[in-house]
Amino acid sequence: MKDKKVTIVGLGLMGGSFALALKKVYPTYTICGYDHNKNHTSQALKLNLVDKIATSWEEVKQSDIIILAIPVEAIINSLNNLKDISADTTIIDLGSTKEKIVKNTPSKIRKNLVASHPMTGTENTGPTAAFDTLYNNKVVVLCDLEDSGELQKDIAIDIFKKFNMKIFYMNSCEHDSHAAYISHLPHGISFSLANAVLNQEDPKSILAMAGGGFSSMTRIAKSSPVMWSDIFKQNKQNLLNSLNSFNKEVQKMQKMIENDNWEELKVWMESANLLHDII
Repeated sequence: MKDKKVTIVGLGLMGGSFALALKKVYPTYTICGYDHNKNHTSQALKLNLVDKIATSWEEVKQSDIIILAIPVEAIINSLNNLKDISADTTIIDLGSTKEKIVKNTPSKIRKNLVASHPMTGTENTGPTAAFDTLYNNKVVVLCDLEDSGELQKDIAIDIFKKFNMKIFYMNSCEHDSHAAYISHLPHGISFSLANAVLNQEDPKSILAMAGGGFSSMTRIAKSSPVMWSDIFKQNKQNLLNSLNSFNKEVQKMQKMIENDNWEELKVWMESANLLHDII
């Protein structure tokens, strides 16, 4: 692809890392940043995540490629700010839910949008958390691609291939149902486990015993409450379905323990071991 101007909207972990990855694979591109958080914009410049900062949506709209690396509600609002972009502009959103984004995209720019979900991240936030290999060898799901323009599809797929990502295709409804189990439910469980310990009489004494298992399960409880409450809101019904499934398994385990059904419990655990034969 010829030299292009790319604007990253949202300069946190996802947006900052996307900018760094772009700089590696397209060194001649001009990478701009746009973020309402002034600390993020100044840090992004200092860290050389971006070449310059856009100061208005009018500037953003002059880009060849626009990356929306912001919470889902903000993505929907941003798409309404982009209704008059060129037919040749590519918009790639990185939202963790897809159906509501796709449904709320103005029809005039639907072909401009490639709805994507890179299945990656860390518990850290902000520009200082960004690193250039965040996307490397990770899965990216592209949704409802039949409604995107040929130019836009080609550009997005080229970028994700250059990032060494594994590309999967599915419809947005299916994506949100699957994401509830594989991403949103684990975050909900992690937040719940952290609060269960913090609500005990002496959480410090409990945490003094914490080992690798507890740390692994609660690591993502450090994730942004603003971002994750937004995701839970956008994927409410799918998340509730996954929580119901999870609660049934917890209740099943609780009954077996209460009734001293240790052999049954062992068989139940063995069935869970099979998960990693699939992964």
